[in-house]
Amino acid sequence: MSRKKSKQSRPSQDQTDTVEDEMPDDDIDESSESTESVEDAEGQAESERARRRSGAAERAPAARRSDAPPAITVDGLSKQYGEVDALEPLDLEILAGESVVLVGHNGSGKSTLLGMAAGVLEPSAGEVLIHGAPVDSITARRHRSWLPDTPVLYDDLSVLEHLEYVGRMHGVDDLDHIEDLIERLGLHGRGDQLPSQFSRGLRQKTAIAVAFCRPFSVLLVDEPFVGLDAEGRRAMLDLLDDSVAEGASVVVATHDPDVIERFERGIVLENGALVHDGPAASVRRFLAADDHGTV
Repeated sequence: MSRKKSKQSRPSQDQTDTVEDEMPDDDIDESSESTESVEDAEGQAESERARRRSGAAERAPAARRSDAPPAITVDGLSKQYGEVDALEPLDLEILAGESVVLVGHNGSGKSTLLGMAAGVLEPSAGEVLIHGAPVDSITARRHRSWLPDTPVLYDDLSVLEHLEYVGRMHGVDDLDHIEDLIERLGLHGRGDQLPSQFSRGLRQKTAIAVAFCRPFSVLLVDEPFVGLDAEGRRAMLDLLDDSVAEGASVVVATHDPDVIERFERGIVLENGALVHDGPAASVRRFLAADDHGTV
């Protein structure tokens, strides 16, 4: 794919926090694996990916991974705006490899919680740790990828320049991976174009590509389906399933009831307070109780 060079501007702090997290190379020891073991592992991984995509198979309970250190630790976290409690004091842990859907009506505190976990919003009290490290630390930035509800992109970088810039910052030199993301998200032929000139849906696809072009072990996603067409929606769901199958901890805030059971754990917030934390399928009763059928 050809590239059209464009003048690059200095990123803002919000853009830096969104696209400039760092991630170490995965610790993979291949020397001790026989060819047969590797082939078996690859077959199992593919089977698991297909199972997750179906959205109907039973999820493995999080307790099976209880011996692993938490990927995300929320300790006494709260956020106030004047006299308004956007998020009441909250304590919870999300395990390594756990998939979590976060639901709640508008103003329930979903975006506030994710923003503080992403390090782009300052808490009023408490803290969030990513693999035991503060959210603003280099360690946390290396592990965490963040997809906000509104695309945060550079005005003067093309799609391909965004992906190369962010990917190489995190040690990704595999341009085939970047090309694959572009194809999967329906951005083929747009690599040299500026997202600043795109529709809302195309900007969302570009932001998704930016979030997934780099390695991560923790993925935070806020309302990813807004503005997406059917192709983009399918690609987003597949990317989420792939991330979980590969062992990442994934937390997604959504109003879409059709994707709930793709996750194993469901957390419900209401007026800034935690009102439910259990199997993802169990949050359907909260959806049904909502006047509009969604939360």
